[in-house]
Amino acid sequence: MKLAEFFSSQPSQLWELAKQMNVNYAVGGLPWEEKTEKPWDLMPLIRMKQRYADHGLTLLVIESMPPSNHIKLGTPGRDEEIENFQKFILNMGVAGIPVLCYNFMAQFNWFRTSTTTRTRGGALVSSYDHSLMKDAPLTEAGIVTEEQLWENLHYFMERIVPVAEEAKVKLALHPDDPPITPIRGVSRILRSADALQRAIDLVPSPYNGITLCQGTMATAGEDIPSVIRRFADQDKLFFVHFRDVRGNQEKFEETFHDDGKTNMLEAMKTYYQVGFSGPARPDHVPTMAGETNENPGYELLGRLYGIGYINGLMEAASAG
Repeated sequence: MKLAEFFSSQPSQLWELAKQMNVNYAVGGLPWEEKTEKPWDLMPLIRMKQRYADHGLTLLVIESMPPSNHIKLGTPGRDEEIENFQKFILNMGVAGIPVLCYNFMAQFNWFRTSTTTRTRGGALVSSYDHSLMKDAPLTEAGIVTEEQLWENLHYFMERIVPVAEEAKVKLALHPDDPPITPIRGVSRILRSADALQRAIDLVPSPYNGITLCQGTMATAGEDIPSVIRRFADQDKLFFVHFRDVRGNQEKFEETFHDDGKTNMLEAMKTYYQVGFSGPARPDHVPTMAGETNENPGYELLGRLYGIGYINGLMEAASAG
């Protein structure tokens, strides 16, 4: 396993601290701050990759995507968005960035009803309570059915997977978070390991696989070691979000890495047993004492705790 962290596209304190904790691999977003070119153009990607490299960090994953809501909804403009997506993947290939983590969540990405739920010691985490959303108004997209989303995903994959094969970029599909449907009239289709399997089977390819977000799959009630084995055995496990939760689809909250419902040591041992050698990062960490919670799930101290905990698990798992 290659322990990575999500970094801003410009140097920050986290870059220094991560190196001090022996993190050598980067997950990046798109370099939106470069105003003269699109962030998915070749040179912004190359410059971002080189900034990481000059700091001793190897960029393995981009966890972001060009605008794609028309793609997901199947509305006018989706072909233009797909064209940008194709250029993006080709440019990733030229730049030597091997994995793209993307999602198919329409209208909104990961979704929570609170980012100030108190957990151990008063730390703040995000949480979701579906009872608060059952009478929520529709979005401007209106009713979006599961059938529409499956059709739109197939349309998208037919046009994007061949490009990924040409570029040799692995497409790592992230499950829907939270894994419940619908939310404000918008369906969520990637709510289980079976759904992820169905999705990547739409257009079979060695470059069409998944991001295993442990927190989302645990929320869905999946057995994490079984999910790891299922996709690793197919060589479809491209990227891992190593995190945990407490609760279920209807009501859950994030946790410290050592305070959720998953046996994290067993999970880590399973990665080693199946020979997983791809990137993994901590995700959605608690906001700890003294932090502002301006960036819920991604403040600094919780990341340091998560990285240290995962390092310890990796050492324990590698020892057999």
